[in-house]
Amino acid sequence: MTLSPTSARPRAGWTFAIVSVALFMVTLDNLVVSTALPTIKRDLGASLESLEWTVNAYTLSFAVLLLTGAALGDRFGRRRMFGLGIGLFTLSSAFAALAPTTGALVGARALQGVGAAIVLPLTLTLLSEAVPVAKRGLAIGAWSGISGLGVALGPVVGGAVVDGISWHWIFWLNVPTGLVLIPLALRFLTESRGPADKLDLPGIGLAGAGLLGLVYGIVRGQALGWTSATIIGALGAGVVLLAAFVAWEARAKAPMLPLRFFRSRGFATTNGVSLAMFFGVFGSIFLLSQFFQTTQGLSPLQSGLRVLPWTIMPMFVAPVAGILSDRIGARPLMATGLALQAIAIGWLAAVVTPTVAYGSLIVPFMLAGAGMALVFAPAANAVLGSVRPEEAGQASGATNAIRELGGVLGVAVLASVFTAHGGYTSPQAYVDGMTAALPIGAVVLAAGAVLALFIPGLKRAPATDHGMAEAPALAQAA
Repeated sequence: MTLSPTSARPRAGWTFAIVSVALFMVTLDNLVVSTALPTIKRDLGASLESLEWTVNAYTLSFAVLLLTGAALGDRFGRRRMFGLGIGLFTLSSAFAALAPTTGALVGARALQGVGAAIVLPLTLTLLSEAVPVAKRGLAIGAWSGISGLGVALGPVVGGAVVDGISWHWIFWLNVPTGLVLIPLALRFLTESRGPADKLDLPGIGLAGAGLLGLVYGIVRGQALGWTSATIIGALGAGVVLLAAFVAWEARAKAPMLPLRFFRSRGFATTNGVSLAMFFGVFGSIFLLSQFFQTTQGLSPLQSGLRVLPWTIMPMFVAPVAGILSDRIGARPLMATGLALQAIAIGWLAAVVTPTVAYGSLIVPFMLAGAGMALVFAPAANAVLGSVRPEEAGQASGATNAIRELGGVLGVAVLASVFTAHGGYTSPQAYVDGMTAALPIGAVVLAAGAVLALFIPGLKRAPATDHGMAEAPALAQAA
């Protein structure tokens, strides 16, 4: 990391406040649309496939371009690109609010994802620059708590706005926030750059096209037939393009994703765990967020409030997990977190019926939320601890891209299983589809818990020349 010649030392207080609001805004939009999906389905005549794309258009462009967002910040200046990302996110939110059709809404959501992809990795990089290394675990824990708050309030805010005004206003809310953030960021954030000196445009194209082929094939597979030429062609092209992406990154002079990062066991296993978690969680929430409206006739706000015991837990647990990760390492926290989530999703699959009492769902909801919180901060800390400080932007972009990709695949796969076993024709049909899909999410989460056991433990920093241990530094083993 290099600061511009005229820049001052980063102001930690202002930096934390600005990046926290931006982080909250972009994470809120991951799930703010979830409780509005039944209303959007009715108002715009959307199919299940269109609803999937309303979610996946955001997360797919988000995932594909996260690494680009980090690279743009490294090359052109992190403060500058942070402001531009917020501007794009704000403008596309207005487009989404004005969307007259599902096609227009999907397009606006994709553009939102581009803006979010620029903003999110830079929030972590800017924050890590502004706080001392000794306090990084606490800062990342707080960062994770804000991210958790955005996830927690997404369904509630979405439900309240849909009930009180209309679904369009879940997007209008971003506009005044963005207009306030842009001048504050340009005034109070310190400009910095990273080591990237050129953009990896072939890498961006190969990764984007490959992921789009895979997701399109999964989303359309049930409707067109898994053996149809279109689906086989899309999935095959996706695999070939992603293989070409890996081959290109291995020899590119300035790769978007340096493959040497994956030689670190900490980096590789942590990102595998993050992908598994987002696969299971996002796929499950996509279905569960519609459950209360579709099968029990509740309003969007009532539905959002019922999911709150799940989604609000990270706000309370993530900061504590961040502190603990400095002391005991990421491995025990992440393994426990994935196991709790696997148990919770499996529990929900076993007890859900069209008339299930809400009290039967509270404990598994809380277990799932606590499990998420035990992964967020330790994962971020483990990834940053496995690369050099000047590579924080690329590493942050990589880990966020991988976990968002997990969310995209989770929604696509679980929705396909749902369609094969049920549908929207009756409350029982919805439950049949959902209870067939949720165990898939639970199995992936359980696999993630096993993988987390391979994350390296902590290694104490060596003693100084004076024979005293360097207080109280702990380093993540690479």
